[in-house]
Amino acid sequence: MAALQASLRPLKAINLATNPRTSRSTTARRFVSFRCSAAASVASRGYSITLLPGDGIGPEVVSVAKDALALAGSYEGIEFRFREMMVGGAALDKVGLPLPEETLEVAKQSDAVLLGAIGGYKWDANEKHLKPETGLLQLRAGLGVFANLRPATVLPQLIDSSTLKREVAEGVDIMVVRELTGGIYFGKPRGFGHNEKGEDIGFNTEVYSASEIDRIARVAFEVARKRQGKLCSVDKANVLEASMLWRRRVTALATEFPDVTLSHMYVDNAAMQLVRDPKQFDTIVTNNIFGDILSDEASMLTGSIGMLPSASVSESVWDLDSFEPIHGSAPDIAGQDKANPLATVLSVAMLLRYGLGEENAAKRIENAVIETLDRGFRTGDIFSTGMTLVGCRRMGEEVLKCMESQKQVTVGV
Repeated sequence: MAALQASLRPLKAINLATNPRTSRSTTARRFVSFRCSAAASVASRGYSITLLPGDGIGPEVVSVAKDALALAGSYEGIEFRFREMMVGGAALDKVGLPLPEETLEVAKQSDAVLLGAIGGYKWDANEKHLKPETGLLQLRAGLGVFANLRPATVLPQLIDSSTLKREVAEGVDIMVVRELTGGIYFGKPRGFGHNEKGEDIGFNTEVYSASEIDRIARVAFEVARKRQGKLCSVDKANVLEASMLWRRRVTALATEFPDVTLSHMYVDNAAMQLVRDPKQFDTIVTNNIFGDILSDEASMLTGSIGMLPSASVSESVWDLDSFEPIHGSAPDIAGQDKANPLATVLSVAMLLRYGLGEENAAKRIENAVIETLDRGFRTGDIFSTGMTLVGCRRMGEEVLKCMESQKQVTVGV
């Protein structure tokens, strides 16, 4: 429990959807409805949450996470107002756009956004502006989120799910701080053309401004000082000019954080070191494309990408607007009740702690997840001999049961 909460506590807790077509078990639905109704009369505060289930397994995992959020809130006198909107492939099928204007406006007006997953084989042949992933990039740009926080913690209950040797994986607790709205994914010029030989070419531009680097670096230094005080900046400064500037700016900023030890590492070496000796890392900061790759690599140290949440920081520093599991839409198992909902449930815990400053409610969820794992319940991605194999809905039900069994949660544990 301590390892999980330490990993998810990098910032100060200050003001730093369910698809109706997705079936839920009658037991879980009645359970949540009863508990939340009983607490409604004593609710002391309320928040609006935009739910963006998206595609594939997104609606399934968001459904479970919504129930956990509502139940945790009911115990703490919190009333949530949910509004579900379309994004990604679901929006393309309905209105022909990956991010409808109404979706973005509703998201901007809410207290926090919970996103499921986006994309799928169905839309792979679409033109770029009509791909589900374009909607995700537009959402990030529209919300102004620029820093993605991705914890990778190897829980004792899941140590045998890691593909690494126990002695390598045990005790791993890493936070990857990824720049989210700059770099090669957004840089211009970009597009298609022809070279001097008349061949087709595709081109993209890796570009960062000093201010973009400074703001992500500041977030990373603040995260590191609230963890173990170690920050590794990952770049490719031996080859790329954008990385040379990145290294200069991060190094200069380090003087403002004397309590944080800064190191630098080339991205190819960082990828190797994450597998060879992951415990050497505490906090990692890197650009958009490197962060995309390294955070997924770090997630597999834990045994499954289905266990890891993430949060995103907006232009208003420490105001975390968007929360989502780091896994994809997994269209091959969508609708089969096989998805692991725990990454989305833990994303809700991050939403409570960092987006809303509701520490007690966040701990209720985290404690319930740990207890569920302690009791041996596993979805297929984290299953091992001797455990109880369950589906997405059942895993959610077990988390709710564990939350119900909690007598008291004490802040500061």
